[in-house]
Amino acid sequence: MSAAAPPAGASAAAAGASAAAAGASAAAPALDADRLSIAFGGLKAVTELSLRVPARGLHGLIGPNGAGKTTVFNLLTGVYRPDSGSIRLGGVRVDGLRPNQIARAGLARTFQNIRLFAELSVLDNVRVAAAVRARSGLLRTFLRTPLYVAEEAAILERARELLAILGIAHREDEQAKSLPYGDQRRLEIARALATEPRVLLLDEPVAGMNTQEKKAMRGLIQSLRERFDVAILLIEHDMGLVMDICEHITVLDHGVTIARGEPAAVQHDPAVIEAYLGVPDDGAAAPPGDAG
Repeated sequence: MSAAAPPAGASAAAAGASAAAAGASAAAPALDADRLSIAFGGLKAVTELSLRVPARGLHGLIGPNGAGKTTVFNLLTGVYRPDSGSIRLGGVRVDGLRPNQIARAGLARTFQNIRLFAELSVLDNVRVAAAVRARSGLLRTFLRTPLYVAEEAAILERARELLAILGIAHREDEQAKSLPYGDQRRLEIARALATEPRVLLLDEPVAGMNTQEKKAMRGLIQSLRERFDVAILLIEHDMGLVMDICEHITVLDHGVTIARGEPAAVQHDPAVIEAYLGVPDDGAAAPPGDAG
């Protein structure tokens, strides 16, 4: 199916974001990326990527270093505009929108390298993110109208609720930069959830964590989709985690999809083993999930 033309102009883009937020079809995949491609100069970073994540689905996006995984996240969130292909949230097209409009349409992300407002408090980090849903404009904020006051109270309550769910409510007054590494990861997830996404993109959420922290994060990720009614697309190098919790996996190598399917099938795919280990599947090499 050929892709429709992307939204043109700021007004069309804003209308598209509103439509995605309000008019998404319950029957459509939560996230549908169709034949996405992008090149930087002569380098094809992503080629003809297609993936679909159903409502409340948990989908893994894996591949060796430099495979193009984070580039895919940047395409999905509007940081990069694809050279070709389309992106839909709940059946509504969002490619061509700005990152803030895509966030309002229902897609949020975390980052491989944690990006918090380091000098702000833990609570204020979440409050800032929640403001993406606020309806009060500059004038109402300046005049402190009843709508503004009510929204601020709701944002504060929501932020504290998220911190409690993520297990860091006791740190709400601390500066974000002072948190232990694992709690910074949790704060970043709380901040993403504050935007009320229908799709959550997690970029290496257990990177740098010890075994106990990884176990706790695994349980948290599994609980998020039910508690917040979100679909999750996960980038992660911990193959044990990916194979354990993901229902479907897409594997990239140099921007090209080399495998997709259920974890057991992907784990033993010869192309995947070769991409990770640099050798063909001759029976001597362990699959990625068993490679330590």
